[in-house]
Amino acid sequence: MEVKHQTPQALRQLIREGTLTGHTSGMADGYIQANVVILPSSYAYDFLKFCFRNPKTCPLLDVSEIGSPSFPYYGKDADIRTDVSKYRIYKHGELVEEVNDITHLYTDDMVSFLIGCSFTFEHALLEAGIPVRHIEEGHNVPMYRTNIPAEASGEFKGNITVSMRLMTMAQAIKATEITSHFKNVHGTPIHIGSPETLGIENINAPDYGEAVTIKPGEIPVFWGCGVTPQSVALDAKPKLMITHSPGHMFITDIKDSDLNN
Repeated sequence: MEVKHQTPQALRQLIREGTLTGHTSGMADGYIQANVVILPSSYAYDFLKFCFRNPKTCPLLDVSEIGSPSFPYYGKDADIRTDVSKYRIYKHGELVEEVNDITHLYTDDMVSFLIGCSFTFEHALLEAGIPVRHIEEGHNVPMYRTNIPAEASGEFKGNITVSMRLMTMAQAIKATEITSHFKNVHGTPIHIGSPETLGIENINAPDYGEAVTIKPGEIPVFWGCGVTPQSVALDAKPKLMITHSPGHMFITDIKDSDLNN
């Protein structure tokens, strides 16, 4: 199925119907994709503070009203309960299942958060001639837990997660300049080269996503990643936390050019 140039509305409909169940990297060129976190309202304030204290990993786009599955600005007619191709369910810090629909779990006490995703700026890298290997190879982006602690907020604490893309040093400099215009979706890299500095022992064994081919002359470039809340969930242990499965994003109706204006 050719999905690269499908509209966000069409893609969300395919996801809602269960026709599209894979990761969303490379889809909906030019439109913002978002990480998703859904929590009982008693945890919402602390998590909101966590996002504000960690803008490189959790750049907050929007917060729903309590009990509302809608984001009228980011997704007209969208439903956060059905429009993510795969969700992860955490209970007391344990990943208990992955599902394609959370209608049965969603209550009128839930608050949903949309967090910027680096998939949003990948088309800008491609247009500038910078390779995005996981798209070339049809993979999900490689993601790694690091040894860098996030700024804590209440029960939400733990180390940040990063996403990685391979490129030459010259391309990394160019990518840094390009992504400086995308501060609402992670912005510039947090680290270039030397994965061991981040506590990453094996670049070919990501904690999330899939490994990609490393070519001669390339170095890893790391961006903050919206999977960070899933890492901190292991420490925070909320009674219930629903997130997107890594790489399975909420596709919004908003163009990245609108976000950066």
